[in-house]
Amino acid sequence: MAYRVGDVLRISCPFAPTVVTHVDETDVVVRWPWWEIDPDAEGVRWNGEAALCHADPDALYTTDPPAGRLAPGDACRVGIPARIIHVIEVHEYDPPQETGWLPRPSLVLIVLPAGEAPDPAAEFQGTGIEPDAGVPFTLEPVFRPYAFLEAGDDVADADGRAWRFDGPWAWVAYDGAGGVPAWPLTLLTGRADPAAVAAATAAGSHEAEVARWRRAAGLRDDARPC
Repeated sequence: MAYRVGDVLRISCPFAPTVVTHVDETDVVVRWPWWEIDPDAEGVRWNGEAALCHADPDALYTTDPPAGRLAPGDACRVGIPARIIHVIEVHEYDPPQETGWLPRPSLVLIVLPAGEAPDPAAEFQGTGIEPDAGVPFTLEPVFRPYAFLEAGDDVADADGRAWRFDGPWAWVAYDGAGGVPAWPLTLLTGRADPAAVAAATAAGSHEAEVARWRRAAGLRDDARPC
């Protein structure tokens, strides 16, 4: 699956056995069960451990038993119970990113938990996950806004304006006037199915599509997309 901004996903990861190396009031540090140290990494060295913030209720990973019952040297399991997330950034790397561990990731998704809205004023927000870097995530699609369009498609809207679709929150009006397209939409050029575009937008609106995304992502009615 090719991921994109706006995707709402259900993530889970089976729990794997590991050992605790450190515990404090915010973090539990464990030996990471899924990666290997990259002997060829230049300028970055990884010690084979990962810190999990048990003080953050929205942290993806958790331990079994919980961190409050663990001490250095204890055996435990680490994984991700199934939960809903939504994608706010997609980063691709060619060649794959040098991180200090193997496998090197070529794809990083920045995600937020259900109920947390993107904050345009935040310097950094979200958690990075690497679907192709060895952790056995299951990522199930829940909802994709404008699933009937592909990046780079051109459409005409009900007002006769032409638009380029660069993502559900990244519409570009060719007349430079801004705003959002008025449904129904007609495919002008691109990879989408013209009949599917017409059928999907015969009723509804951009605002209704945003509302569907909010519901899928567990967001308030006034939450703004990226």
